[in-house]
Amino acid sequence: MQARIWDDAQAFAKQVRQVPARAPGVPRGVFLISPAQFQLAEQSARDNVYMQMAQPVDAALALAQHQALAQVLGKAGIVVHSFPGDPETPDAVFPNNVFATAAGRLIIGAMRHPVRQRETMRADIRAWFRTLLGYREIDLMQRDCIAELTGSLVIDRARNIGYCGLSERCNRAGAIAMAEAFGLHHLLIFDLAAGEYHTNVVMSALGRGVLLCREGFADQAVADAIASGYAAAIFIDANEKSQFVGNCIALGERGLWMSSCAASALRPATRASIQALGLDIHSLALDELEKAGGSLRCMIGEIY
Repeated sequence: MQARIWDDAQAFAKQVRQVPARAPGVPRGVFLISPAQFQLAEQSARDNVYMQMAQPVDAALALAQHQALAQVLGKAGIVVHSFPGDPETPDAVFPNNVFATAAGRLIIGAMRHPVRQRETMRADIRAWFRTLLGYREIDLMQRDCIAELTGSLVIDRARNIGYCGLSERCNRAGAIAMAEAFGLHHLLIFDLAAGEYHTNVVMSALGRGVLLCREGFADQAVADAIASGYAAAIFIDANEKSQFVGNCIALGERGLWMSSCAASALRPATRASIQALGLDIHSLALDELEKAGGSLRCMIGEIY
């Protein structure tokens, strides 16, 4: 089934409001890429305002925080596979932008910056999915597009619909290529607000609802339309967004995972709304890794 592409957010919301949740909204496992000699990439900072280029980086602390993430996820009953880092790509701790999955498919992103393009060549990751899991590869680097996967594209897996915010990290051709690669039924395409680089910083599909920040959208009416498609929608403010609350991810039956910085920024009303959805908030310190401009959700590669 070919994805239906939407630009009209109101019409999209009216249509998808009728789409039932038929599949699990959370992955059956996750994969991580450990930091190796962690440092920040100047190329990425050109269009990522969340990067803290003026701050010193502690590579040992970044590694320890990343290892703690893997351990905590595992103890929560989430299947975790960690790939070793590569000193040639010292900021490659955000695999969800580069590698993503749908049923039986490994999708490889078309990255904007050369430093991120090098990450797509990881033969071990490709082989793990191809040989061990039997997934076929769909390599968007072979197409004329920019598509930074589940950074630019937020997918409601329960309903198989997607939300793609255009920016320097994703163009329209990339959005359409991703809709095809993931086998989506519906895709809404819209512009992110100036200065935003990835959709998964401004919104998250929670399975049971949606969490989003109006200020992250070029047209805030798009955010309102998306929210209208759900029985439960949680709006976060600009400060919560800046502390990566929008970069959360639902894992397991009841878990909503975010960094300690994000959890500390939650307003009481936001926390109460999350809990009202039956979700338990889990958080841990990732502040050293967040200097690279992403947070917990960006560090999670999903296995479907």
